[in-house]
Amino acid sequence: MERKLLEELTCFGLSRQEASIYVELIKHGKMTGYELSKETGISRSNVYAACAELVSKGACYLEEVESTKYIPVDLEIFLKNRINRLKEKADFIVAHKPAEVVNADGYITIRGSENIMDKVKQMIGCTSARIYLLASSKIIENFESELISLAKRNIKIVILSDGFNMANAKIYKTEVEPDQIRFISDSTFVLTGQLSGSIEDKCLYSGQENLVSVMKEYLKNKIFLLENNL
Repeated sequence: MERKLLEELTCFGLSRQEASIYVELIKHGKMTGYELSKETGISRSNVYAACAELVSKGACYLEEVESTKYIPVDLEIFLKNRINRLKEKADFIVAHKPAEVVNADGYITIRGSENIMDKVKQMIGCTSARIYLLASSKIIENFESELISLAKRNIKIVILSDGFNMANAKIYKTEVEPDQIRFISDSTFVLTGQLSGSIEDKCLYSGQENLVSVMKEYLKNKIFLLENNL
């Protein structure tokens, strides 16, 4: 669990070494560089360098008395401050971004489970009329909150799955390949491929009319068979 905690902290601008020291400070309270070096096994020179970075990044404070001690900033406060700064930077970037050229008719390959899930969530959020989604319940659960928000907007939701249930959605129970996803948004965009939770996952995304038509026909035929118990 701590290993995962350290990995996640690196997403907030800390190096792995800085994250390790920060976690030790949270566990023990204020500590000297010597104490941190002894506790973590990191050399004192590296500890002092990392602590200087932690201070500059707002993760700890200095207490300069007889011996300098480092005091951790509350974890939730540190995370909130980092998020707020990133939000400010994101707002600036969006406000000053160059004009975009969007080519919806091409074929785009998206790799990595996190990137694929981000794309699916973005597609769900942009849906204005209807979605069709075929995937295992394990996959669909990743998007449950987004689907609920969609239902509240009275968007038509059709789901083909092996056991997923949701109010205000048309559900067809069927066997599905565990790592496969087929998704159509507004009869305009399609995403299809593998989503297993691996960085090796790969999906094809497109607004190409031929691919959308093929996927719509595939799901239409599958629904017909399910409705007629064939």
